[in-house]
Amino acid sequence: MTTKFRNILITGASGGIGAALAAKFAAPKVTLLLTGRDKKRLQNTADLCYARQAEVHTATADVTDKATMEALIAEWDKNFPVDLIIANAGISKKGTEEDRESVENVLNVNLNGVINTVYPLIPVMKQRRTGHIAVMSSLAGFRGMPTAVSYSTSKNAVRALGDALRPELKEHGINVTVICPGFIRTPLTDENPFPMPFLMEPERAATRIVRDLERGKRRIAFPWQMALCSRIFSCLPPVLTDSLLYRMAKRKRRRLSRKAEPQ
Repeated sequence: MTTKFRNILITGASGGIGAALAAKFAAPKVTLLLTGRDKKRLQNTADLCYARQAEVHTATADVTDKATMEALIAEWDKNFPVDLIIANAGISKKGTEEDRESVENVLNVNLNGVINTVYPLIPVMKQRRTGHIAVMSSLAGFRGMPTAVSYSTSKNAVRALGDALRPELKEHGINVTVICPGFIRTPLTDENPFPMPFLMEPERAATRIVRDLERGKRRIAFPWQMALCSRIFSCLPPVLTDSLLYRMAKRKRRRLSRKAEPQ
């Protein structure tokens, strides 16, 4: 494909939607700066992008490590001025219950990881008066979900962060996009014991995201059916939604408990 972006930083590129985005952008004259937790899988992504004639640089840096991310991004940007950031790295909590430690861990990766990716580049993008920042939220971030306390909380915060930065950074020539996908087939969703309506393959999701980033959209929310339901649900009063969500959470915990039992 032909893209207007030339130097693209993507976190969480070792698999799932991050890897699919890297592959979609890979083309001659494009430099991809990729991070991921799994070195072998990250190299597989890089090999695919090399095959499509992109220049690729990889690092297995931890997005929660502020100092490491600052140093890495500064070095990359010095050699390849970043014109698109996709802060994609994220995790979810496995199991039936979420304690304080698990909530803090997910928030650390999903929110602080985004902050550690985006903020090192804001000053230089302001100086250049150009750049595009995309943060990966979720349709789960439109309402706190008892079935996914830490995940929905973190994605709500990421969405708010992107929405808050957009008008301020626009004055400096920087675009900000908040990406809110529904269910995407990844190792995270493979373990879900409940139905996932409109489940989408990462490649299809990446095609949609890349198209809308090229168009400069402020928010990318899909599939439209789930996006509409999420927005309506978030507007309803808690007296109508709390009991429904509580029943959903109880059913999810029962399914997870049965799945965990020895067969």
